[in-house]
Amino acid sequence: MQSQIDDILNQNKVDDLKRFLAKRQCLNKTNVCLNYMFHFIQSAGIFTTTLAAGYNIKELVWGGIALNIVASLINIFEQTNNTLSKRLMKDIVAIKQGKYVDEGLAVEADKNQAEKNAENAQSSKVPVEPEADAKPNNLSVPLLDSSV
Repeated sequence: MQSQIDDILNQNKVDDLKRFLAKRQCLNKTNVCLNYMFHFIQSAGIFTTTLAAGYNIKELVWGGIALNIVASLINIFEQTNNTLSKRLMKDIVAIKQGKYVDEGLAVEADKNQAEKNAENAQSSKVPVEPEADAKPNNLSVPLLDSSV
């Protein structure tokens, strides 16, 4: 029975790895196109704005500004794809090292519900003052305190 479970989990990891590699390849190809588009449109916007400003054509200046806005939006999409690609790479490395944990949406929803339940349980407890002669422990020191 345990070997069947292990086989299913290993097959899931292999399927995830194949899917991650395919997504990453698609993102990389898309980013190459977006990168070229960004530089082309940005250069066209700068050229148009400079030319229009030199000849005092106000309508064309706005056209150049619009091209630069479009180039900025393309750059935002490229950066978003880079972030997704980095996350996928972390998952690929985790699968290779055997540390991968599949945390899909169902797991995240359960985790968020568990955190809410824990918060509700904490808020319903009555705070208890420590005894004066009790030994201090390290649990009272904040985790982000730089003196630790």
